[in-house]
Amino acid sequence: MKLTKKDWIFIAVAVAILATFFLITGKEKTKHVPYDTNHRPYFEVLQKTGNKIEAEKECEECHNDRVIPFPKGHPPKNRCLLCHKMIQPRQ
Repeated sequence: MKLTKKDWIFIAVAVAILATFFLITGKEKTKHVPYDTNHRPYFEVLQKTGNKIEAEKECEECHNDRVIPFPKGHPPKNRCLLCHKMIQPRQ
């Protein structure tokens, strides 16, 4: 089977899409939620309920302008677990 001009265009577009996908994906830049005594209860809530919204309800008690301020340019503060992952260490 001979490849036509349309076939080569299709292959070029497919390669361009894949190359773009691999170029824009990179190393994760957000920090993970630490698995420490302060955050362990929220890991348990997430494990029990499977609901990120339930797990992040108490985040703003500590992560606010008074206790632990956010860095400049930090996005809205009410949905922490959209970016920050809770990865429990293997036991």
